[in-house]
Amino acid sequence: MKKTITTLLVAGAAGTAAILAGAYSGVINVGADDPHHPAVYAFLSMARDRSIEARSKDIVVPDLDDENLIRGGAGNYNAMCVGCHLAPGVELTELSQALYPAPPNLAKIGIDASPASAFWVIKHGIKATGMPAWGKSMGDEYIWGMVAFLSQLPKIDATQYQALVAASGGHQHGGGESQTRNHDGLDGSNSDHHGNVAAGGEPGRRGIAAADHHGGSASESDHHSASSNGDDHHDGSNSSSKGSSATDDHAEPSSNTHTHTDGKVHVHGS
Repeated sequence: MKKTITTLLVAGAAGTAAILAGAYSGVINVGADDPHHPAVYAFLSMARDRSIEARSKDIVVPDLDDENLIRGGAGNYNAMCVGCHLAPGVELTELSQALYPAPPNLAKIGIDASPASAFWVIKHGIKATGMPAWGKSMGDEYIWGMVAFLSQLPKIDATQYQALVAASGGHQHGGGESQTRNHDGLDGSNSDHHGNVAAGGEPGRRGIAAADHHGGSASESDHHSASSNGDDHHDGSNSSSKGSSATDDHAEPSSNTHTHTDGKVHVHGS
């Protein structure tokens, strides 16, 4: 018996050393475009699901049929989740295709576990998946709003989705909200992230006549260029205050003073 235990310990230590050596050598590909081996993926999925179940079992679920809760959740979902988890009328995004593990399409499955589990995941996030811990900045009542909305999401179409978002308060979570733009311009404006209105009302793109991100219009000179009358912006006067074009600024004036184009007054001795 003692020999068997010793053999198992030695084998375990050798296996652990081999795994560590392989990891240290860089042989493991951590690229998001290289999926886990099925056995590894199954193990990680099991560990994730059991962890969530164990930590969410005592969470008390409120009334998820509350219309105000659902409406508020729609605004937050549209501002924060569509890029990864999609929505009715939104089939693919760059993030939804590029992340691994692939984020679930919540427009189709809604809550694929218990509401308590969904609340825990939204609040605490999941390591190494791209799922943020929204509880760092969002109060529980707003997280429950998202859970309530998710319970309804697979039942609605694109028109109903847009109506719910339009009727919501938009992105809100109890303080510290950033003025983010949603993916479909559903916040009621067609401004891009620099605050410019795109020509033709297309969100997220600048029109020909749109102002640049420093606030100047396309027809204006930039703040270093000369003005339209040809004066440099460092000149102290315009053409109406200068002498005639035939008069050189160093020519002897009729009086004992004259003004240079830099605005300085030169006094000649008597």
